[in-house]
Amino acid sequence: MSYAIRAEALAKQFKETRALAGVDLEVPTGTVLGLLGPNGAGKTTAVRIFATLLRPDGGHAEVGGYDVVREAGMVRSLIGLTGQYAAVDENMTGTENLLMIGRLLGMSRAEARARAADLLDRFHLSDAAGRAAKTYSGGMRRRLDLAASLVGRPRVLFLDEPTTGLDPHSRSEVWDMLRVLVAEGMTTLLTTQYLDEADRLADSIVVIDKGTVIAGGTPDELKSQVGGQVLYVRPADPADLGAAHLLVTAEAGPQAAVEGDGILAPVNDPALMPSVVRRLDQAGISVGELSLRRSSLDEVFMALTGHRAEPEADAEESAEEDRYSEAVTPS
Repeated sequence: MSYAIRAEALAKQFKETRALAGVDLEVPTGTVLGLLGPNGAGKTTAVRIFATLLRPDGGHAEVGGYDVVREAGMVRSLIGLTGQYAAVDENMTGTENLLMIGRLLGMSRAEARARAADLLDRFHLSDAAGRAAKTYSGGMRRRLDLAASLVGRPRVLFLDEPTTGLDPHSRSEVWDMLRVLVAEGMTTLLTTQYLDEADRLADSIVVIDKGTVIAGGTPDELKSQVGGQVLYVRPADPADLGAAHLLVTAEAGPQAAVEGDGILAPVNDPALMPSVVRRLDQAGISVGELSLRRSSLDEVFMALTGHRAEPEADAEESAEEDRYSEAVTPS
């Protein structure tokens, strides 16, 4: 099997902060890897190392078969990077932004203009091509930023929290663009705090916590690993929530938890659901909603890390990375 991205025992420390503590991962060519983890887990640090923006303190990493330290110039010629925030110049038009990047990459003016026009059309931005980027909506700026990362026709794309701060409609637009790229065979490493995003886009997932890999596999494999199915119970009367929680806990164990106006419990025994129904009926608690479904990736994440994903960036890790980030001159 051909791997576009590989890491072995990857390590990085910023003073007292150990961002990566021996990460191993492999991304087969033409697939999408979702890199998940709580704030400060080391996701952005890993991406910056793969993109040659940081040097690892230990271990080894390759992109496209090239070492990210010894052959950084070759790596940069193969990759595209979209960070957490749109990096376009808001005072320039969509066309001018892409044209500038093409010229910086060594394209002729005609070639750069043709590439810009093609990408603007592809990302449904042609009608706004002559407008300043500051007039774009959040979703439009994100699509322009993604288009900018593709000007050089990269073989490997790094997407670090690509839909942070976008509304649901804009997120959906970006997902549609990413699906097209994936269908065309581009290798992608995606970091995200939106677990539905990883569930929909990633072929495989690696979960890291405190700088180490704690789980990996396809979304379905991770869901099965954590517990397969979940029982949801919502009492018809909100006043019965506490009593219902006690009854469900007595049957399902301490992992049963109150979520909003209902109770979620992992199902490890097929007899759990009828048993809970009997207990609730005996207690005279009417049920407004009762369902049995597969675990969500959000529940997998919580089971593995002890808490839910949070969409805000980790300020301490980001600040440390910025202080230690090395200046890179495109080759």
